[in-house]
Amino acid sequence: MASSIQTETTRIKQIEHEIQRLRTAIETARSNTGLADENPELGKLQMENIKLKHRLEILNRAIATEQSKSANRQSGGPISILETLSELFTEAIANAFPQVCAEVPTVITVSSSPKFGDYQCNNAMQLVQKLKALGITKNPRDIANQLMAALPKSPLISKVEIAGAGYVNVFLDKTFSASAIMAMLKDGVKPPLCEKKRVIVDFSAPNIAKEMHVGHLRSTIIGESICRFLEFLGHNVLRLNHVGDWGTQFGMLIAHLQDRFPDYVRVSPPIGDLQAFYKESKARFDSDEEFKKRAYSCVVKLQGGDSDSLKAWTLICDVSRKEFQRVYDRLDVTIIERGESFYQKRMEVIVKELSAKGFLEEDEGRKIMWGENRESIPLTIVKSDGGFTYDTSDMAAIKQRLQEEKGEWLIYVTDAGQATHFQIIFSCARRAQILDPNIHRVDHVGFGVVLGEDGKKFKTRSGDSIKLTELLDEGLKRSLNKLLEKERDKVLTAEELTAAQESVAYGCIKYADLSHNRNNEYIFSFDKMLEDKGNTAVYLLYAYTRIRSIARNCGGDFANNIDKVIANTKLSLDHEKEWKLAKVLLKFTDVMKLISRNLCLHHLCDFVYEVCTTFTEFYDTCYCIEKNKQGEIVKINAGRVLLCEATSRVLGKCFHILGLKPLHKI
Repeated sequence: MASSIQTETTRIKQIEHEIQRLRTAIETARSNTGLADENPELGKLQMENIKLKHRLEILNRAIATEQSKSANRQSGGPISILETLSELFTEAIANAFPQVCAEVPTVITVSSSPKFGDYQCNNAMQLVQKLKALGITKNPRDIANQLMAALPKSPLISKVEIAGAGYVNVFLDKTFSASAIMAMLKDGVKPPLCEKKRVIVDFSAPNIAKEMHVGHLRSTIIGESICRFLEFLGHNVLRLNHVGDWGTQFGMLIAHLQDRFPDYVRVSPPIGDLQAFYKESKARFDSDEEFKKRAYSCVVKLQGGDSDSLKAWTLICDVSRKEFQRVYDRLDVTIIERGESFYQKRMEVIVKELSAKGFLEEDEGRKIMWGENRESIPLTIVKSDGGFTYDTSDMAAIKQRLQEEKGEWLIYVTDAGQATHFQIIFSCARRAQILDPNIHRVDHVGFGVVLGEDGKKFKTRSGDSIKLTELLDEGLKRSLNKLLEKERDKVLTAEELTAAQESVAYGCIKYADLSHNRNNEYIFSFDKMLEDKGNTAVYLLYAYTRIRSIARNCGGDFANNIDKVIANTKLSLDHEKEWKLAKVLLKFTDVMKLISRNLCLHHLCDFVYEVCTTFTEFYDTCYCIEKNKQGEIVKINAGRVLLCEATSRVLGKCFHILGLKPLHKI
């Protein structure tokens, strides 16, 4: 491999030298005539120069590809089929049609039917149009033939064929694919190689003194899975909970606490039901002018650092944290709280900095900041009364995360309604040179709202938001009923039944959310998410448990020393259902790469469902264990059992990312 790169580097130097010679010749020819059509030699030199430039591009790409493959090999990274095929056909297009290759992005798709191969290159029609513009007439099948002739050899491909109006069908090589599956078994299911970054994910974000409700469900579930996904890729992930723990509402809460529990400084008050406590204080704030004045004075004292006010604030925050943590524990969510209070001093600093640099403008008493192009709406950095806003805290937060935390990739997981706000924040941060698009990546991961089965926003009959604890409790109740319907209590111990109940309840809630495109609304229905058929967590959990039982049922080394079986078994993939399952498993790397681009986890849900349905086809057709009439094992098809093992390992990684907890028995 090193000698190959060395050879290519030498050729690049030769071509660069030749290009320089041609440039000199072209300039000489131009000075003599000025126009190419007046000097055929000039036109010939220009065409030769174009071809050499394209050849140089191909060689540079070949070196980059070889270096990437080498890094993948050294790190044990898996191959991306789509990227590899794209690189091969990009080189074929450049070799066959150098005059237009720069204008034609390579298009590789998964074939819709096995008769059209496994993948397709669909560039022929586009090449026809580009060549036609240069006065070159070719039909699509001629183009396809030239692409096939120019396609570099690859162990990934067994053959290519032309179909229809110039589609190039690609058939994967079974030997190569079998070795890739065996690599999964020997080395583990590994992520694709990528540049490791410091990633900060902002998600969940409830408000202190208010219970978490269904409105927090999607941010919490999506944010947790994105963190797990990024950690699997090898990124350094910081999970942040930007809770609302500062502001005017704390004045009324502190004032109410002083009235209800005047001895709160010495004796911790029993304010377990913060929701009721909040409603009481809000009612007083809205109806009692004297109380409202005292509430405002409490805010001033709190912001000024008064010890008794800080004690009251800490008590209220601690009660909320405990309630939040109960929800996070049930959903298996890990997150670090860093509320608005954390950024108070930093807000003062950011206001001074933006003002000193001339970014703030006066507007009816406010201080505002426009983004790069003065489009949309400005941020309100300072209110007319001198107070700060969410805009101020978000600007302070983005600066802190990029400069103090050394974040390279920031992700904000909030509802789609906040998309414009974050676009303005990012624009202002770029304008202030806090955010450098050449160094930093920022994403707003938006999502649609949760709807009830009536198609309206998911609420209680009284119109209140549904509490997350109540939703989770209802899930537990319904999942237990389903398990009892199937008489699982007769085959599971009490502990196993409880584990199954929790796995199904929380798994179905998470999966129902993640399996929908996050950009869309979705209807929350326990009945649908608890079905054991179709693309549901229940179906997947049952399928996984069955797959894991196969090796155990084989006994011997299959059950107790699977690594020994892996070391001594060859995978053949001779049966069409074996081959179909293997090809689905090999899509794993490309699914990972797709999600890293768009952060949409429904792609992973689609993948695991395809794995499970394809496995069912395989299992129903291909016997892994053969028994006689007495039920005794007479033959074990080791290669097929290993295909089951590879399937379970791929699913296990996917389940972890999605937050599903598979069980030994269910």
